[in-house]
Amino acid sequence: MKKLQKIDLVDIIGRELQSRMGFREIDAYFTEYGIPTDHTPSANSKWVYVKEVLAGVDDEVIFEIARELEIDHPLVSRTPVVKDEEATFWKPGYFRLFLSHLSIHKVTVGRLKGSLEKFGISSFVAHEDIEPTKLWEKEIEKGLFSMDALCAILMPGFKESNWTDQEVGVAIGRGILVIPVRKDLDPYGFIGKFQGFQANNKSIGEVAEGIFQIISSNPKTRSNYINKLTDLFLVSNNPEEGLNRIKTIKMIKDFPEEKAISLHSGILENQNLESVKILTEFNSFLKQFNLSAISISDFNKKEIEDLDDDLPF
Repeated sequence: MKKLQKIDLVDIIGRELQSRMGFREIDAYFTEYGIPTDHTPSANSKWVYVKEVLAGVDDEVIFEIARELEIDHPLVSRTPVVKDEEATFWKPGYFRLFLSHLSIHKVTVGRLKGSLEKFGISSFVAHEDIEPTKLWEKEIEKGLFSMDALCAILMPGFKESNWTDQEVGVAIGRGILVIPVRKDLDPYGFIGKFQGFQANNKSIGEVAEGIFQIISSNPKTRSNYINKLTDLFLVSNNPEEGLNRIKTIKMIKDFPEEKAISLHSGILENQNLESVKILTEFNSFLKQFNLSAISISDFNKKEIEDLDDDLPF
C-alpha cells in the first residue's frame, strides 16, 4: 500500500471509530489487535488519536480492521452484504445472530432463539424462518450475508455436514464473530480459534446468557450490539419490554459512559418508560456514571413542555 493510500484509509477508519466508540472502547479494540494504546494524541479528538496510533501499524492489520468495519474503499476487498429490505426474517433493530445447526436439533435451537430475544438478539433458524414458498438456499444466503455474528451449535454430526461447514466458512470469510457452542462436540479446524461456550449440563436460558456475554464483550460485536440495545430500550413498545431491556443493559460490563448519557437524555421521550419498576433499575444503573436520577415527575414536566410546543404562536 502506498503512503498516500494508507493515510486515506486510516483517515476513514478514524472517522468510523470516532462515530462508533469512546476512547476506552477504541483502546480495548486496538488491544485485541496487539496495537499499543499508550499514545497521547496531539488533540482531544478520537479521530486524531486513531490516525496517530495507526500511522505506524502494519498494512495487513490496517486492512483487517477496515474489513471488519466494512469500510468501502478500493483497497479493501469486501463481500457484499444483503440489504435490510431483502432479509425480512430479522426482528427490526435487533442484533442479528445466525444459528448454524443440524435440522435434527431444530426444536432445541428454536427454543434457544426465543430465549435470545430477551437480550435484544434476533436469531435466524433456517427451518423456522424460511417460508415454504421461498427457495430455502436463497433465504439462507440472505441470512449469512446480513448477519452480525454466527453461532455454531456443535452437536454430533455438525462436522460431517457440508452445509454447516459452509455457513461457518462464510462467517470466517466475512471476518465476523463465530461463537462455538459446545454440546458433545469440541471446536475443530478454523472454529477452534474462537471463544466458545460449554453447553453441556446447561439450560437453554443459561446458554442464551452465555452467548449474550460473548456478544456484549467481544470487540467485533460489542459496539454494534450496545448501539442496538440502547436504541431498543429507548423505543420500547411497553413497560415490560423496557424493564427487560434495562436489566439486560445493566448486565453489560464496562458500559460506555457516552451511551449512558444518551440513555439519560433520551428516556423522557418515551412514555412507555414511565414506570416505577423501570426507573428503579434505570437509576441504579445511572449511579456508576454519577448521572442524576430520573423520576416520574420528570416525565410529567416533559409532557407539559411538549404541549407548549404545540400551542399556536
